[in-house]
Amino acid sequence: MHLELIAIIVEEYDSAIEFFVETLGFDLIEDSPSLTNDGRPKRWVVVRPPGTATGILLAQADGEKQRLVIGDQFAGRVGFFLRVTDFVAAYRRMAEAGVKFVTEPRTEPYGQVAVFNDIAGNRWDLLGPHESA
Repeated sequence: MHLELIAIIVEEYDSAIEFFVETLGFDLIEDSPSLTNDGRPKRWVVVRPPGTATGILLAQADGEKQRLVIGDQFAGRVGFFLRVTDFVAAYRRMAEAGVKFVTEPRTEPYGQVAVFNDIAGNRWDLLGPHESA
């Protein structure tokens, strides 16, 4: 058993793909035409970090209720955690690519961390090992 997908509600597919693939370095796994439960066209868009099993379904908001939660799926809390082996290099690359970090890097008992916003405004932890590791 494994967690295959999680969904992030986004405003628009293409800009979300660009952010996750070009800016964060995720792989685009699938971008296929699909239908909503009531038969309207949509896309099935899946991205995931290289070498991982769990992907992210980029779900374009459908209706006002979904539009209201874009960027606030976790009520302002960090809801996603991206673990990297080289924290300094990942932080530098992401910052240079325009990722908006909302905290400076710091060391916690669980390793290095800096909080950033994704394209929708959701908060993520960029996590790395302890500096001495």
